[in-house]
Amino acid sequence: MAVTIKKCNLEDLHKLREISYETFNETFKDQNSPENMKAYLERAFNLKQLEEEVSNTCSQFFFVYFHDEISGYIKVNIDDAQSEDMCDEALEIERIYIKNNFQRHGLGKHLLQLATNIALECNKTKIWLGVWEKNENAIAFYKKLGFIQTGAHSFYMGDEEQIDYIMTKTLN
Repeated sequence: MAVTIKKCNLEDLHKLREISYETFNETFKDQNSPENMKAYLERAFNLKQLEEEVSNTCSQFFFVYFHDEISGYIKVNIDDAQSEDMCDEALEIERIYIKNNFQRHGLGKHLLQLATNIALECNKTKIWLGVWEKNENAIAFYKKLGFIQTGAHSFYMGDEEQIDYIMTKTLN
């Protein structure tokens, strides 16, 4: 399998925005109103917002390529960049998005292994993420890889409050 992973930098902002829109839209458009999708996409993935995130030294983005085609990405956060106040020993996987036509090729596992490696390099003992309570496929995937639900938090899609499960994995 020809899988490569490349760290994103400021020159990648347009590609990052494009894949963010595409993957988020593919995954969630059927369960949300067009107005809320538009509001979220414009707020979360505008170039200024992405530039701030990519520039944050406590966050890292990585593209995953399958046969030289960009297939998805992951965003990991440590310390103050985490979206929730977690312990200092934790690394957050804030986003892990794979294009629909590249799912079921093991790319998510490659990105989760990368996140685990980064966590260990940073002396973290846990990795955690938020996953929408209605995203059953993702929840099953994370459970299969050793994550357990440890909490929940609100996620706003436009003006609609939704619930994300917080899932955590302790590293050995």
